[in-house]
Amino acid sequence: MNRVIFKADMALDHVLIRPAAKVYRTVLPDPVRGSVRHFYDNLQSPITFGNALLQANWLAARDTAGRFAVNSTLGIGGLFDPATRMGLAQHDEDFGQTLGVWGIGEGPYLVLPVLGPKPPRDAVGMVADHFMDPLTYVLPSGTTWLSLGLRGVDFVDKRSRHIESVDEVERTSLDFYATVRSLYRQRRN
Repeated sequence: MNRVIFKADMALDHVLIRPAAKVYRTVLPDPVRGSVRHFYDNLQSPITFGNALLQANWLAARDTAGRFAVNSTLGIGGLFDPATRMGLAQHDEDFGQTLGVWGIGEGPYLVLPVLGPKPPRDAVGMVADHFMDPLTYVLPSGTTWLSLGLRGVDFVDKRSRHIESVDEVERTSLDFYATVRSLYRQRRN
């Protein structure tokens, strides 16, 4: 089942997502793409902060709160990243990781359509992170299209930063699915 979904996801990537990422990269200059990335990283700060607290990772919580305050103000809503120059490290914490810190096992490796690898722990974590995301509550009701648009731009931005590395892994792998599975697990560990 995983391989079938993975193959469908890769077909979607080749037909739609990768071309969109290439156009995105061609149309927007690097500094603008950097500002988009900083903006989305800043939007993720409340989720990272909450999960850092739940993991009792006080340093990550402090850095994340500081980054959010600095980048939201001096960084003009997160478009710029003065916090890095101030020595505040960026962290990436999610509820799937929090569940792991709490001792809950990953479970079987699953590939979900469009979402990619999401073992049960990370799938539950993704739902919990949705409820920790301030955008879930800030965006007016009836603006599902806006939320999907914001998430779509984030998705295309992330894909645009990995075009060559994904192409290289796909080209050099004997079993691309197995390589992606291994890389996913290594990153999550």
